[in-house]
Amino acid sequence: MSTAPTSSSSPRVLFLRGAKTLPLVKSSSLHFPLRLRTVVAKAMSATGIASELAQSTAVKPPSHPTYDLKAVIALALSEDAGDQGDITCLATIPKEMDAEATFIAKENGVIAGISLAEMIFNQVDSSLQVEWSQKDGDLISKGMQFGKIYGCARSIIVAERVVLNFMQRMSGIATLTKTMAEAAHPACILETRKTAPGLRLIDKWAVLIGGGKNHRLGLFDMVMIKDNHISVAGGVSNALKSVDEFLSKNNLSVPVEVETRTLEEVKEVLKYASENGTSLTRIMLDNMVVPLSNGDLDVSMLKDAVQLINGRFETEASGNVTLETVKKIGETGVTYISSGALTHSVKALDISLKIDTELALQVGRRTNRA
Repeated sequence: MSTAPTSSSSPRVLFLRGAKTLPLVKSSSLHFPLRLRTVVAKAMSATGIASELAQSTAVKPPSHPTYDLKAVIALALSEDAGDQGDITCLATIPKEMDAEATFIAKENGVIAGISLAEMIFNQVDSSLQVEWSQKDGDLISKGMQFGKIYGCARSIIVAERVVLNFMQRMSGIATLTKTMAEAAHPACILETRKTAPGLRLIDKWAVLIGGGKNHRLGLFDMVMIKDNHISVAGGVSNALKSVDEFLSKNNLSVPVEVETRTLEEVKEVLKYASENGTSLTRIMLDNMVVPLSNGDLDVSMLKDAVQLINGRFETEASGNVTLETVKKIGETGVTYISSGALTHSVKALDISLKIDTELALQVGRRTNRA
């Protein structure tokens, strides 16, 4: 592959490999202090994801025992390519043609998915070269050029939509998470299991990039006694007793959380814990905030529950958590605030990848998207 081009006043952005007379153009408005090359040179095992990415990102993905991130990328690429590949590229772009494309932000937000983008480009074509002026978790603004990709034009275009789909969703999650996390302080903001099927690790990775913390990854890494478990078990105390016996019998050590919906249930949990050895670590206080008709929020029940617990266990507020309510909830003294909205209905952040950068910016300015 050709080496990365030097700056030039030439407007051409496509070149034949090895053709010295057709250099790529690097935007004079963007300076890259460091070249980041693709970070994945071999197939990664499900348990090796974090270590493989350690050199390229300050925020590593959550560790998961079975999730195969490389396979998820392969599925997304296969979904796009079908059984024929990119027939438009095959028809219009010579195999030996190289190009430079630029990432452009079309709205303000938190960028996330840079490390994942590098993995995707590498999986499509390991000879592609990537440069970034920002890192995962940084703020970007509308019209900002924050990255470039160099190499085979066909490969860039084949990877383009899959890269952007992941980055836009992750950036939307990270942007909302950052806003919620700042408002929730001193409480920590958590997501839930309300993630896109097949994308759970990626969604939860975006939450970390946005400054939130992860709740349990799945059904395997935490005991979470919810309302339906309690109903079937015949009450909070019965459910807790069954969990303690199960963990002891199977020599398991995992966090244990129990959901409570009333102050009576909170008192029952505390009574059980005071009379028995228990693995309980956290008490969820579910729907203990009440929206009022005047637009305000009644958090008195939540405050009472936090005071009852008095630091003996972690606490987690859940239900009626929005950008408008999270600040008041965070001021009650809860340890955590969980919000399914971080992932289940988030708006993607608009990002594009363009070969003709100047024309893209011209169009963007015309439509107020640059």
